[in-house]
Amino acid sequence: MTQLENSAAPERAEDAATRHQNMLIVDFGSQVTQLIARRLRELGIYCEIHPFNAMTPDFLTRFAPQAVILSGGPASVPDADSPRPPQEIFELGVPILGICYGQQVMTQMLGGRVERGDHSAEFGRARVTASDLRDPLLDGWFEGGDEQVWMSHGDHVAELATGFEVLATSPGAPFAIVADRARHFYGVQFHPEVHHTPRGRALLSAFVRLAGFTGDWTMAAYRDEAIAKIREQVGEGRVICGLSGGVDSSVAAVLLHEAIGDRLTCVFVDHGLLRKGEAEEVVTMFRDHYNIPLIVAEESDRFLTALDGESDPEIKRKTIGRLFIDVFQDKVAEAGDAEFLAQGTLYPDVIESVSFSGGPSVTIKSHHNVGGLPEKMGLKLVEPLRELFKDEVRALGSELGLPPSFIGRHPFPGPGLAIRCPGEITREKLAILREADAVFIDQIRKHGLYDEIWQAFVAILPVRTVGVMGDGRTYDFACALRAVTSVDGMTADYYPFTHDFLGETATRLINEVRGINRVTYDVTSKPPGTIEWE
Repeated sequence: MTQLENSAAPERAEDAATRHQNMLIVDFGSQVTQLIARRLRELGIYCEIHPFNAMTPDFLTRFAPQAVILSGGPASVPDADSPRPPQEIFELGVPILGICYGQQVMTQMLGGRVERGDHSAEFGRARVTASDLRDPLLDGWFEGGDEQVWMSHGDHVAELATGFEVLATSPGAPFAIVADRARHFYGVQFHPEVHHTPRGRALLSAFVRLAGFTGDWTMAAYRDEAIAKIREQVGEGRVICGLSGGVDSSVAAVLLHEAIGDRLTCVFVDHGLLRKGEAEEVVTMFRDHYNIPLIVAEESDRFLTALDGESDPEIKRKTIGRLFIDVFQDKVAEAGDAEFLAQGTLYPDVIESVSFSGGPSVTIKSHHNVGGLPEKMGLKLVEPLRELFKDEVRALGSELGLPPSFIGRHPFPGPGLAIRCPGEITREKLAILREADAVFIDQIRKHGLYDEIWQAFVAILPVRTVGVMGDGRTYDFACALRAVTSVDGMTADYYPFTHDFLGETATRLINEVRGINRVTYDVTSKPPGTIEWE
């Protein structure tokens, strides 16, 4: 949950408290706060993320957390205006784990001291050495010696608060893991939630065990709760749902249909930016198989005319978002005077679309389906997947009975091929890109690699290169292949194709796709890059 939802937080927290053991994650603005929640959900722990400035005494009383995690963040604790949780957090009588900034702010507020100091800064991989293995927080750690962790800090704890002792150290952090055993307060200077701390899950698992959690949250439970929330919110109203054909909007549509039946109408917009054959697949699946009321809006000319020649990625996204609104407005009456708009927005979309002043992280890029649509359309918003990560959506889809072949599809962005076409958008480039993408995916499937890869696609580059085909000179487009592995889409590594595979794929693309004469492979990880090119 983000600051955008702050006004509804107490009610939701109160509902959650009646169903689950609750873990509270206090957000100080880290880019990876949501990964803490993701790791806890893997352990069957119900948790909610709330910004530090939502921690009122009334909220804490009603949420009644069984334990608290203080996230990392970009601020500096020694600054007078640095974000702080209320003192009441430390008076709840529950276990607390401070991560990076969370460790530092806990230390400072409890009487210790945090200092700036470049000499102790650590960024990237580091080794942590145990100095005391008696604490249950370290169950499963240090069994093979030092542990690899991921550090990202400039400030450092210079003096522990009264009651704390050192459990482990690193070259740049003499207080890498600390504990106040009497109060069950713990602090780690590294980030156990990221995959670059390979055994971070074990540490988080130890923390939830010592806090008494039994792991009572499952995707089956989420399905039942989501259906109940939809019915409560919608009542007897009607809902219009934007269906892109991707996993997110499709799972949202099936969930909504299970909750309210034919009072849901889906609108599928063919904006001319879809993959090859995608429109036909979507219509067949939802209209013929699921019998969900479906309006097909063939709007290719409308979108492509507006995008023709546009090169700025933010303008592309905003143009597509604006036109989606226009199309939905045109279809509201056809859908039976819908009162609600449903979207397949996911948690990473929300995180990447807000800044720290209005939410938990720095703006990376805008998302066409986040923020502003209900106000402009005069509809109330229903977002049943807003707190889920991509793999959780797939698990929910399985609970709802969607076929495994569909659930396992690679993510496809709402703006479609527009953001895989850096530089000016033209119909010619989109046609080339559509064919190239189909060949690349066919190659991946042919070699049995599809399920090993999180996302794969082709980007057509805004350059033409000279080539030779037969005895003739060509001057055609270059393209970049992109394939990544990931768990949740927040971090990603490029897929290590063999040179044989890349050579075979390049040959097919050049031979089968008219308009491409050069093929490259993108080996950028996320971060520093994003998965999509725009």
